[in-house]
Amino acid sequence: MTFQRLVTPICIAVALLAGAAQAQTAATAPATAATATAAQVVVEDAWARASVPGQKATGAFMRLTAPEAMRLVRAQSPAAGVTEVHEMKMDGDVMKMRAVPALDLPAGKAVDLKPGGYHVMLMDLKAPLAKGSTIPMTLFFQNAQGVESQQVLELPVTIKTPGNMGAPAMPMQHNKH
Repeated sequence: MTFQRLVTPICIAVALLAGAAQAQTAATAPATAATATAAQVVVEDAWARASVPGQKATGAFMRLTAPEAMRLVRAQSPAAGVTEVHEMKMDGDVMKMRAVPALDLPAGKAVDLKPGGYHVMLMDLKAPLAKGSTIPMTLFFQNAQGVESQQVLELPVTIKTPGNMGAPAMPMQHNKH
């Protein structure tokens, strides 16, 4: 047997194995490809307001900046039975709060979720949120093509805003939930 006759089958076998490995990777890629096509939203100054025993609701706040037009479509946290994106605004001289189906995140523009405005509402708290602890939260986003992505966060629990994100923490009346 000549050297060429021996090397040719080995090269073919290596090429077939490499092709099979690439096909296997491609077969498992759709889940990660969908995630990869939805760009990551930058989350800054995220925090959750501490609660006291017996308090059933509190808020979580942060700044979101999407690299492309996206929407925050929902949030989830094991710390609460119900987690919703809310809007708080003045209607005449009455402060009103309501759940919103989605929050638009314009491309490259920071959107603040802060006391007195948009925020993530944590209701039916499983336990009081103690200052100095953290809670997990998952944010779910959807881009203009309808591709959903999610980001898992670990929010510090505090009684006032970290950084210079806006107004100092204020009590929120959520007795209508």
